[in-house]
Amino acid sequence: MSDATLNGAAAAPRKDRVETPFRRFVSEFMESRIAVLGLIVFTIIAFIAIFAPWIAPQNPYDLAQLDIMDGRMEPGTVGGAGFTFWLGTDDQGRDMLSGIMYGLRISLTVGAGSALIACIVGASLGLLAAYAGGRTDSVIMRVVDLQLSFPSILVALMILAFLGKGIMNVVIALVIVEWAYYARTVRGTALVERRREYIEAAQCLALPTRRILFRHLLPNCLPPLIVVATMQVARAIALEATLSFLGLGVPITEPSLGLLIANGYEYMLSGKYWISFYPGIALLITIVSINLVGDQLRDVLNPRLKK
Repeated sequence: MSDATLNGAAAAPRKDRVETPFRRFVSEFMESRIAVLGLIVFTIIAFIAIFAPWIAPQNPYDLAQLDIMDGRMEPGTVGGAGFTFWLGTDDQGRDMLSGIMYGLRISLTVGAGSALIACIVGASLGLLAAYAGGRTDSVIMRVVDLQLSFPSILVALMILAFLGKGIMNVVIALVIVEWAYYARTVRGTALVERRREYIEAAQCLALPTRRILFRHLLPNCLPPLIVVATMQVARAIALEATLSFLGLGVPITEPSLGLLIANGYEYMLSGKYWISFYPGIALLITIVSINLVGDQLRDVLNPRLKK
């Protein structure tokens, strides 16, 4: 074999790796630096929330670690025991930095948990309405229209006024408020997919309805469902914070960011801004980071929005 042949073989470029749908999805998502920044910020927030008991400077709800004399200290003040409160303290002497870390746990748990349950309920009813049609579709969609005609916060307030405070009660209220959004989104997509050939083939094979719905129809409805679920997590966190701020959300013993904001509201006019300000900033950053990710997911998963 000649030297030219060997040199040509050595200089031949390597074959590119096969571009899978997942790699294409990641590549398109990475095109938005703002969305990547939002994902990084949310990952950090989730890490802080999960490992709060191990990384928080103080357990703000352990009475043995609190001193009432440290109440309403300014950010950066050193307490009586030599402990530095970088974000100040509230009226009970609790470290605000630690309180935010623990509050993120409740806010994210309630937001993600309620969104997941609402997604399962709403997607199932949306699939059933689109596939069954007729009276079933009419009844389900009239309930959806009725649900969406009322303000979400008003419905949640009425439910919690009946059920009372508690994390599980807040989750139940948010599920009742949110499921209709998933049902309408999935039904709209499933109505188009229901007329495809693969659904007709599955029906000709006399496959069980449950298998057709969840193994054939649902996977093709996932792109818009993922986008709605991402946005609804941020919406659920905001709703929970509002309910807790109004005093109908989580109890004092299990605080969220909304309850932390409410604790400092009465001290705002006296100059003790940090009690409400820093939890409010944490809540804002959390919601914005989730919305940035959801906005980019919408652009990537919906070809009509691509430039």
